[in-house]
Amino acid sequence: MSVILRRIYGEEHPLEGNRILIDRVWPRGISKEKAKLNEWMKEISPSPSLRKWFDHDPDKFEDFKKAYQEEIYGSKTAQTKLQELKKMATNERLVLLFGAKDMEHNHAVVLKEMIEG
Repeated sequence: MSVILRRIYGEEHPLEGNRILIDRVWPRGISKEKAKLNEWMKEISPSPSLRKWFDHDPDKFEDFKKAYQEEIYGSKTAQTKLQELKKMATNERLVLLFGAKDMEHNHAVVLKEMIEG
């Protein structure tokens, strides 16, 4: 299983594999051609209220992680998307793209753990 996390900004050499944008909002200044996406899965991203509450505050990360997992497990659509990502990761490299600056405290980290777990 190969799951790679990549920030979509500043990606000079896009990694090959199944490239999935997992943000709810399209990243500013990035064209669809430059992104080279296979899919944009906004359904798997945190809700706007959870995202605004978290505000990328490392002190809130553990609570954010629990709340985000609950959102995914509480939504049939998000569960379906999670299963799709797990299947992709077993067959080829899965590149999860996101816009957050903090590489350790973001929803992509949580999602990667869920896919690999």
